[in-house]
Amino acid sequence: MLPFHVYLFFIVSRLSSSGAELATAKLGDVKIGEKRPVVIIGAMNLSKDSFYKGSIVRGPEDAVRRAREMVKEGAEIIDIGSMGTGPSSKPISPEKEMKKLIPAIRAMAQKIDVPISADTQRADVAEAAIEAGASIINDISGLKADPRMANVIAVTGCSAILMAAKNAPGDVYDISEIKNALRESLKICVKNHIPLENVVVDPAIGHWPARLARLGSRATNQVKGRNYSLATYLDLRILARLKELNIGRPICLCISRKSFIGEILGLKNPEDRLFGSLAASIAVLNCVSAIRTHDPLETLQAVRVAEAIRDLV
Repeated sequence: MLPFHVYLFFIVSRLSSSGAELATAKLGDVKIGEKRPVVIIGAMNLSKDSFYKGSIVRGPEDAVRRAREMVKEGAEIIDIGSMGTGPSSKPISPEKEMKKLIPAIRAMAQKIDVPISADTQRADVAEAAIEAGASIINDISGLKADPRMANVIAVTGCSAILMAAKNAPGDVYDISEIKNALRESLKICVKNHIPLENVVVDPAIGHWPARLARLGSRATNQVKGRNYSLATYLDLRILARLKELNIGRPICLCISRKSFIGEILGLKNPEDRLFGSLAASIAVLNCVSAIRTHDPLETLQAVRVAEAIRDLV
């Protein structure tokens, strides 16, 4: 077996000439893109049904504690949501989402000095989050779940992370579909006077409920010659072709501890998927400008070493 540093050099050197040109954007007051170092976004969740229990914070005080830890570990942005969106998550009412999320954002805004991103698809919740101190909205519907969301972002002047979605989060899985879905989201931005320099895109990696529903029984079928399912194969194919997602916006990658990593490695428990997450982050380094992760310290260290090697290739 190759030593890890040799393996790392091999990955980076193979990708050094194949990365797509990265645009520039601002998330809050953090500049990302082009030749800047990858920005680490620390992810946490107030929802008890979050797929990774290690990401759950229990109220404002716990959110502040964990946010401070993440900032010390190298996170330049903190992303927080209060409604789970994974395959086993259940939707909650806007009132419940707001009741959990807003006090936590308000508390963090008073105690930490980095931009806060609110993970929500609802305009009313986004509006309250921005008033409480958030400067970024992470909308996994790509502005398509709530027709008022684009106006809220435009009027408040905040930044946005927009995930690929045609009708529901993650319902697209071919790179051409993803590009078209994101282009539609960018058209919504232009129509509503959202400056594109405040917008970052997310290619929708994950076993999203809408994607699984679209695939039906095929989702769990094992791919010939592989030890994983069609759903995981599609995630890997997106990652492998990420450099083709050249729509003029920086890419935020959200892969931390996700199902495709567990399936490849035979790890059912997300708590065991750290190393797989780091490997995936390194493999697409030249294509992304920000990585949303549950593990800022480990991700930052892996990415910075890979960047140092890449710059000498």
